Amino acid sequence: MRYRPICRNAEFSRVYTRGKNYVTPQLVMYVLKKKSGRTRVGLTASKKVGKAVMRNRARRVMRAAIAEHLDYDIGKYDLVFVARGMTPHLKTQQVSKAVAKLFKQAGLPDKALQSAQQTPVQEQDHV
Repeated sequence: MRYRPICRNAEFSRVYTRGKNYVTPQLVMYVLKKKSGRTRVGLTASKKVGKAVMRNRARRVMRAAIAEHLDYDIGKYDLVFVARGMTPHLKTQQVSKAVAKLFKQAGLPDKALQSAQQTPVQEQDHV
């Protein structure tokens, strides 16, 4: 299921100023715990990333990687992901590893880890 977006500049600014940031070479994640509401996510890519095509690719790759790890309602958080210079040149799987690392640093629940832990290895019946 898709997350709710952060749209307004003031909302992004609030997360940047009040939130805590976590950094990897591929991405930066800002996290702000809220008192009410659902989890919202914002994706940004500045002109440092490249021209429009590269910025759109960076956001598309981040969106796909976040979908693997972000559960629909993990609590009351505002999350902002900022693309870095190498982000548009990476595969989704590489960005996904960076997102997993950021979630672990921030202490957020990771949907990919939960599903891996819940699926037990099925034993085959020997006839």
